[in-house]
Amino acid sequence: MGIRLWLAGAALALSACGDRPEQERASLTLPAGETMRLMPTEIADRKVVGAEIATRDRAEVLARIPGILTSLSVRAGDRVQQGQRIGMIVDSRLGYETSAYGAQAAAAQAEAARANADLARIRDLYTNGVYARARLDQAVAAARAADAQVAAARARQGASASVAGQGAVIAPASGRVLRADIPAGAPVAAGMSIATVTAGPPVLRLMLPESVVGQVRPGARVIVDDRESGNSGVPSGSRQGSVTQVYPAITGGQVRVDATLPGLSTQFIGRRLSASVEIGTRRALVAPRRFVVTRYGIDQVQVVGEGNRLAMVPVQVAPTADPATVEILSGVSAGDTLFAPGGAAKAGHP
Repeated sequence: MGIRLWLAGAALALSACGDRPEQERASLTLPAGETMRLMPTEIADRKVVGAEIATRDRAEVLARIPGILTSLSVRAGDRVQQGQRIGMIVDSRLGYETSAYGAQAAAAQAEAARANADLARIRDLYTNGVYARARLDQAVAAARAADAQVAAARARQGASASVAGQGAVIAPASGRVLRADIPAGAPVAAGMSIATVTAGPPVLRLMLPESVVGQVRPGARVIVDDRESGNSGVPSGSRQGSVTQVYPAITGGQVRVDATLPGLSTQFIGRRLSASVEIGTRRALVAPRRFVVTRYGIDQVQVVGEGNRLAMVPVQVAPTADPATVEILSGVSAGDTLFAPGGAAKAGHP
């Protein structure tokens, strides 16, 4: 009797052990939340490059004559207007030259007065039959030559004075002075740069490698994320702009691209930034940010496994052009199902 009871208990125990895997294989019910199936989608392919705040053009203030820079009334950061006189170059040699031409003009004027007086006398004598026609013609030619000498001397004097007047240093465009580092009293040569002035609206200048030059076109989006810019010329936070011009020349394996950016100023020309520009499209795994949570500095997602079991999987993510989505670079693959608990998940990356 005791043996039968023991066998019956053992059979019940084995039966209970056989039923437990069946219970574990039963599908679990997911908590309240949202699920999505990861599938590759087309997104904008972006290239991170260096950028610089610049202006569309730069105007060089050049010395038009050699001499001494006697004055320069602007410094870096000052604003100037087109045609404004900002300095003066003096060449003392031009003053002596102008005086010499003035003396030559006076001598020519005296000679012309004598020649015209002779002409008047000879014409009177010719009228009275004293001189022949040839003598009158000779006097007329001499008077005309003397008058021409006067005109030439005055022209040389005016040209010399005009050259001296070109010593005025004139701003070629309206804008902000970027450089004016030549001190007053320094000798300068003709064609030497005295100052540099911004010209045109501010732009974001990017230098792209020549390998992607054929993939960038006007209108492509440019994103600058500079959250600590302060008053550095770029609005704080992420800003989007667009490519306006792709220059047709390649220098040192790079091509220059200009882009517009809202709120860009010319306060700090030359400041370097990091920007990303669209260079086409590619396929990627994209998920809403609410599916990504950050725990202990690690980005994670909940993956629905067999039997509706949830598993936290660490992932590597990257921002996309849409702030509401992120690209998942690693940790999960296409076809996986992600789960977000009821309500919005905590903000993940970044």
